[in-house]
Amino acid sequence: MQKNEKIERPYKKARPSTRDAILDAAETLMAQHGYHAVSLREIARASGANLGSVTYHFGAKENLLAEIYERHTHPMNQRRMELLREAERINDQEDRLLAVIRSFVLPAFSSQSDVAGGGARFTRVRAILSMEGNEAAQRIISASFDDTSHAFVDAIAGCIPGADRNAIVWRCHFLLGALYYTLVNGDRIDRLTGGASSGEDHELAIDQLVHATAASLRDLSKAGDGRTST
Repeated sequence: MQKNEKIERPYKKARPSTRDAILDAAETLMAQHGYHAVSLREIARASGANLGSVTYHFGAKENLLAEIYERHTHPMNQRRMELLREAERINDQEDRLLAVIRSFVLPAFSSQSDVAGGGARFTRVRAILSMEGNEAAQRIISASFDDTSHAFVDAIAGCIPGADRNAIVWRCHFLLGALYYTLVNGDRIDRLTGGASSGEDHELAIDQLVHATAASLRDLSKAGDGRTST
């Protein structure tokens, strides 16, 4: 080997900080078991930290949950708004409606390791906490998502002239429930289709959610007042 020859060494991925390891462990456990069923001691064990480190960094479990939301919701909302701005440039109302809905759905299906996209794992946490009716989660959700939710409702209203805004809110509420259920119980798709479709096929899931929601919203333009006739 020559004197000045550089020695190549394998790249070593930096280990996450204790704080990040605790957040990762808490998010994984809550995605599996919910908020109430997971203790700070279990989170400490799963993260490889001691209980004192958990309380030092976060104090109460509610603060830990708030931090999980904080590290996801800002980049998730930012990505949604970027996609929404692109969608709103589309002239055709039908194409714009599909793009608006997709801009809301897509970031929730990003890889669970992709914090910047929000992550499927985080959406599972949101779904399970919503089903638990957790008061702490409801406060955090309101602070994290209400502003962007209003922006999406406004964008959808612009695609459906004459639609009642309250009815749009209901249909968007149904979309969120479908989004949660798809990510939490995707294996049901596999069973009911006999394996012909997979709940893990996120591209197909996004497409189905977008078109089903668009069909539901288009119906409001016929109803006028947001109510279908019988």
